[in-house]
Order: sequence, then C-alpha cells, then structure tokens
Amino acid sequence: MQQFTPVEWQSWERFYRANFINSLTGFKSASLIGTINAQGVPNLGMFSSIVHIGSDPALIGYINRPVAAAPHTLANIKANGFYTVNHIHPSFVDKAHQTSAKYPDEVNELKEVGLNEEYLDGIPVPFVKESAIKYLLSLKEIVPITLNATFLVIGQLEQVMISPSLNPTSDGFLELDQAGSICSNGLDAYYTTELVDRYDYARPGVPVQKITTKK
Repeated sequence: MQQFTPVEWQSWERFYRANFINSLTGFKSASLIGTINAQGVPNLGMFSSIVHIGSDPALIGYINRPVAAAPHTLANIKANGFYTVNHIHPSFVDKAHQTSAKYPDEVNELKEVGLNEEYLDGIPVPFVKESAIKYLLSLKEIVPITLNATFLVIGQLEQVMISPSLNPTSDGFLELDQAGSICSNGLDAYYTTELVDRYDYARPGVPVQKITTKK
C-alpha cells in the first residue's frame, strides 16, 4: 500500500496536488448553477460540491470557492436571491465543462458554450433547457469557511422540473442513472452511473433487505 504525507503533497505541482486530493473524496454530483447579474446577463458555473442538507424544510447547499477565484455566481446570488441547479448529461458534458473558464462578467456563458436558456414565468434566473432534472433555490444563508476563504451557500428548494419520462418510484426515489445524470471526480473527469442495488432502512438485528419499488 502506498503512503503519502503532507510533506510530499505540499511539494507537488499545485494542479497535480488539487487533482489528487479532489479525487480522494470519490464521485461527486456535477451540476450547472444558473444565475443572472444586475445587468441581466446570464451566468453558468460548474459545481461538484452540491449537497443535500435537509428535506423539511428542503435545503440544499454548495461550496463556493474564494471570491477572487469564482466571483460571479456568489455575487449574482447575493444580488437577486435566486439560482438554479441543472443536472448534466453526456450529450452536453463538454459544453458544461467549458463553463469553468473565467469569462468576463458581461459574457452570456450559456450562449458562449452553446447551451440554451430556459425561463419560467415569474422566475428571474435561467435554467439549462437541455437538462432533464433542474430546480430553483432561494438563498437562505451564506456561511463563511475561514480556513480557506470559501463559503457554504444554503438555498431552499422552491421548484423542481423533471423530464416527463423520469417519474419517481413509488417511494419517491429518482433513478438518476435512467436520467443519464453524470458525476465527476478530480478536476476534469466525468462518469455515467449504474445502480447496484437499493436496500431497506438499516435496523440492528434485522437482516438486510433489498428494496423493490414500482414507478
């Protein structure tokens, strides 16, 4: 078994070190966050740190990098209080990856990378039309993480849109592998997924049972 220590990884080239450490946490969801600035220019950013925080109330968080490194998304969310999260699929993963480039604030990133904006009545921020699963969040809290100048951004779920072909199972589960939602690892690698199995709620002394559900 290979072993690595802080002395070693601190000596590595910074992108090598970032890729290595980022990969350790395993596969992560990869989604596009849609916002709009005060001048009405849409912005799109790739994020792999989106996490479920709670279901009642329905809260979802993500980690925003330091402001100097990733200023637009957080500034736009602060300005209007709303943002969208859009799943990524293999058919446009290359375009989604390109949103990681540091475009000027006045550039419409959806048009720049070749994705289509979608707006719903009364919602001031863009969805990605190509996404089969997408949802709207309203800003609830921004928690500074002083150790590395990042931020935990917490939003409340306001609206969900899913493709008509992606009905939840009888217990509310969304089969993301059937949706073709991709996940990521490291800084630049993307994967499709396959369900291994689902299991019933674990209880001491009760044999593990597989879940069988119907749509």
